Amino acid sequence: MRDVAALAGVSLKTVSRVINGAVTVDPELAVRVNRAAAALDYRPNLTARSLRSGSGRTRTIGVLLENIANPFSSTMHRAIEDAAGARSIAVLAASLDEDPRRERTLALALTSRRVDGLIVVPAGDDQSYLANEQRSGLSIVFADRPPSLLRADYVSSDNPGGAAIGVTHLIDSAHRRIAFLGDRHSIATARERFNGYRAALTRAGIEYDEALVRWDLHDEETALEATRELLQRQPAPTALFTSQNLITIGAIRALRALGLEHHIALVGFDDLPLSDLLNPAVTVVAQDPAAIGTSASELLFSRMDGDDSPPRLRTIQTRLLIRGSGEIPPSH
Repeated sequence: MRDVAALAGVSLKTVSRVINGAVTVDPELAVRVNRAAAALDYRPNLTARSLRSGSGRTRTIGVLLENIANPFSSTMHRAIEDAAGARSIAVLAASLDEDPRRERTLALALTSRRVDGLIVVPAGDDQSYLANEQRSGLSIVFADRPPSLLRADYVSSDNPGGAAIGVTHLIDSAHRRIAFLGDRHSIATARERFNGYRAALTRAGIEYDEALVRWDLHDEETALEATRELLQRQPAPTALFTSQNLITIGAIRALRALGLEHHIALVGFDDLPLSDLLNPAVTVVAQDPAAIGTSASELLFSRMDGDDSPPRLRTIQTRLLIRGSGEIPPSH
């Protein structure tokens, strides 16, 4: 800052006021300071500034997502980034790959870098390792999946309600043998969607058949093999309810490989890029990851601003998008 002041021919205090965005600085002086800063490639050290001011703020937040390459995660990330950018807050993001140890390691790495808050899509079933950080004032919000062994704000889709709507749509198309293809049984949201599946069957008076349920389908390949195996059973299901987007992709690949895409109905939970351009186009229960990210950001910034009210749950509604695959009638 002294170098900038010398080059601009102004006082150190004037440089400080310009760098900190004071609006009362003479415009001509502000231009001189900014030109000098650019010429010297000067950038404020936010960590040093927070230590000097005693605020402890670094103007950064950490975001831990399941997999940033997944469209759901990337859309949520962009919404958080936009909300943070409006407050001049930087976002440090990472993927957890469904690994609880990676979750813990990355979360603690971010807190050691003094982020002002965390938004976490948990991979494990124990977030108590963050209790000390929370007591020390770290703001924490969980998104998409609930925390375990830690009380904190949580933003989620209406998983059981959305699943029930999707399965009921298949029932309304005269299906009675509806298969459920689920993610890892350890994931809370997967269990919630299964509960919605069962609730829809119960309301329609359809007896639950465990032979139509497949769990632990964590990628396209396992979903493809499970779908192929289900459809080769006798009697085979006449409809599929796929509980997340990668499972839906695997199921679609299996249907097309078997030539059954126009004979077996399918409703997926979560939308897919270009799914409306397939033949048949894919009927889905669409989540709103942007709304989840925005809502999680709002809660986090509220906590960072001093809100100390009890933890809150926000539920984001889903939408049924009718496109064709979920309206195929039973063929047998």
